[in-house]
Amino acid sequence: MQWLAKAQVQRLKADGTAVGAAIDVLFNPTEYTLSKTNQFAEIPIPGLGSPLIQFIRGQSETLTLDLFFDSSDDGGTGADAKSVTDKTDTFYRLLKIEAQSHAPPIVLFSWGEDSFPGARTYDTLAGQNRFGFKGIVESIRQRYTMFSSLGVPLRATLSLVIKEYKTLAEQIAELNKQSPDRTKAHVVAAGETITRIAELENDGSRDAGADWRRIAEWNGIDDPFAIVPGQVLQLPPRQQQGSAA
Repeated sequence: MQWLAKAQVQRLKADGTAVGAAIDVLFNPTEYTLSKTNQFAEIPIPGLGSPLIQFIRGQSETLTLDLFFDSSDDGGTGADAKSVTDKTDTFYRLLKIEAQSHAPPIVLFSWGEDSFPGARTYDTLAGQNRFGFKGIVESIRQRYTMFSSLGVPLRATLSLVIKEYKTLAEQIAELNKQSPDRTKAHVVAAGETITRIAELENDGSRDAGADWRRIAEWNGIDDPFAIVPGQVLQLPPRQQQGSAA
């Protein structure tokens, strides 16, 4: 796998395939910032010294970086000066809505191979550009700092904010939620028995005969054949199910 020394930005389709050629960054950024926050809710409980904290959801991770552009070497600073916007407009168009998707394009900022923080390996990406930051360009701020005698902009700094984009499948695979020590609920379907519910809960990994008894005891059921469709059963934590004789 061969990588370019320069950072680059690649436009992507929703399925991760590349669109056109990658845009090479003229000068590698001197720094970039990754930020990620979570959203919590405070649940006040009377009599407690502080509220309980309940996790709500994660917020999108963002990448912030500055890109530097200079066209003074291409045509000098006089009458033949070439505008730096010939280079910056390519990046600025990443904010524009595309005709097919009716939304700005998905992009991948890549630099540093698998040393990129977090070593992101998006399964939806095709080809070799797997390490980097995939997202949507949220904002671009253009700052021009040098001009020709005729007012042609020669140097510019683009400040990009890219908000990470992940498909639903990628997020579910990343979470890999496992909560065997939590009480769960099961709504009884038509034709289900308490033994079948125990088998579904255990994936055949333990003795369902012992577990259905634990489920019955947990729910105060004396007759396991008395459950009815629509009834909600509380499934005890697996560590407690496994302790049943």
